[in-house]
Amino acid sequence: MLGKYDMVAFVSTAEPAKGRAFYEEKLGLKVVTADDYGVMYDVNGRRLRLSFVRELKPAPYSILSWMVQDISAVIRELKGRGVVFEIYEGFGQDADGVWTAPDGTKVAWFLDPGGNGLSLSQFV
Repeated sequence: MLGKYDMVAFVSTAEPAKGRAFYEEKLGLKVVTADDYGVMYDVNGRRLRLSFVRELKPAPYSILSWMVQDISAVIRELKGRGVVFEIYEGFGQDADGVWTAPDGTKVAWFLDPGGNGLSLSQFV
């Protein structure tokens, strides 16, 4: 039933200034609205709400992923903006942090300033 409605994704930060700088300057997201409780961004026609919280307990996995067509090009651009990609021991990632799944899907992980796990995914 809810599949016919638009959805808003949420991510939280306990440090609003750092969070905003990351999502706006490093990731290049455009502000739609902002208030004392958070910021709404446009992400290719979808909405992402950066909520300001007192305490953040980041999940130990990706909570947001962007589907990209050329993961290497996007990684280069993000690295140029100061984004650091994670390398996890035992995953067999390449030098840029890209892991290739058995089906050929490519994934690279990075963290926002609060430690939220974010990723890029290039599907086959």
